[in-house]
Amino acid sequence: MKQDSYDEQYEEKYKELFQIVQTSLNEENMEDFRVDFLEMHPYDQAMFFKEQEKPKRESIYSYLSPEEMSEVMINIELDDVADFFTEMDPRYAAMVFSEMPADDAVDVLNELDKEQVASFLTIMDKEAADEIKQLLHYEEKTAGSIMTTEYVAIFKDQTVRETMQLLKKEAPDAETIYYLFVLDEDKRLVGVVSIRDLIVADDDVIINEIMSSQVVAVSVAKNQEDVAQMFRDYDFLALPVVDFQDHLLGIITVDDILDVMEEEASEDYTRLAAMSDTDRKDDSAFTSAKKRLPWLIILLFLGLFTASLIGRFEATLNQVAVLAIFIPLIAGMAGNTGTQALAVAVRGLATGEYGNQGKMKLIMREAATGLITGSICGVLIAIVIYVWQGNLFLGLLVGFSIMASLVVATLAGALIPMMMHRLHIDPAVASGPFITTINDIISILIYFGLATTFMGYLV
Repeated sequence: MKQDSYDEQYEEKYKELFQIVQTSLNEENMEDFRVDFLEMHPYDQAMFFKEQEKPKRESIYSYLSPEEMSEVMINIELDDVADFFTEMDPRYAAMVFSEMPADDAVDVLNELDKEQVASFLTIMDKEAADEIKQLLHYEEKTAGSIMTTEYVAIFKDQTVRETMQLLKKEAPDAETIYYLFVLDEDKRLVGVVSIRDLIVADDDVIINEIMSSQVVAVSVAKNQEDVAQMFRDYDFLALPVVDFQDHLLGIITVDDILDVMEEEASEDYTRLAAMSDTDRKDDSAFTSAKKRLPWLIILLFLGLFTASLIGRFEATLNQVAVLAIFIPLIAGMAGNTGTQALAVAVRGLATGEYGNQGKMKLIMREAATGLITGSICGVLIAIVIYVWQGNLFLGLLVGFSIMASLVVATLAGALIPMMMHRLHIDPAVASGPFITTINDIISILIYFGLATTFMGYLV
């Protein structure tokens, strides 16, 4: 109750401040607007900014300095922020880019046309432009593309006193100072020192004596999903990025990894839904349809194959028409259980939970799960059909078909993502509808194969 009361008070306070800032903006009172707006948390500033119409946003551009505007921009979703930069005055936008952390600026620039990027880089401060150009060269979704070059590096032969003096000088421009990365005379990464280590050490102690040489680093070409896995395993706040000779190129911070995790989760969910790309809120109906059509067309032809498969058993259906009643039931059950197994397998592969032994354990567990669930569902439906249709063998046929289909479907749901992962294909492409369609085909083959074989007991 106390927490609820606190939340309500905070929400009320936020609404009140929001309204004050909105009034100042509406009245074009720049001084009051700046005072109240800059009191807000950067995230709240971003939410306020996003709700404004273009004329109001243009006023905000004129009220805020490029440095203040950069704080707003880095708290807005990537899909939206690129549009805001294109509506700014180009010189103002270039200055905002210069004030942003280089990795965040690169993320936005990757959303723009090449001509726009070249234009902004030409206008931008040379030092900032050079730093951004360096990051733009790295392939997307690699450690290099998400790292920042705004870090504090020190040499192993420095004293603690010299390091603290350097830290005071460089800290304002660094993205994080919790870790300081130690280099040798060839600028290779050889260790790491925390702020705590520096505070408790004597001023004349050499960094080499207090640093940890067991430093974990990632290659600049490493996939961002693997980097996210390392953050999860080691509980890092920052991770150094090195080239093949262990020269320090940059660092990746935990806030960037949170964005990566959201991006990867969104991408996997999109593929599980059998879509080539995520629909954006401002996409037109035509654009959304274009993104969804490729998978739907593939599934359409797979569906036609399923229909032709049923046609091959037309003679069986003509003799025992009641069999048609249970086609959706068997196919639907197989599809559902296959999708459940698929979700477990894809999640396990994405989070790195399963090694080689773990994968075999998962396969055995899913097979056993399919057998247990299939047996229970099969017995239940056999009893229901016997009571409903008065035909014991029909009940046994449908029940056994469901049991066999569920076992095969759970195995398929677990095995297909693993096979794709082994072939270095994203396992998320083994999407739910794709698995469902495959299991439709398998379940129908099992059902009608058994029905045709034991036709004499059904007629």
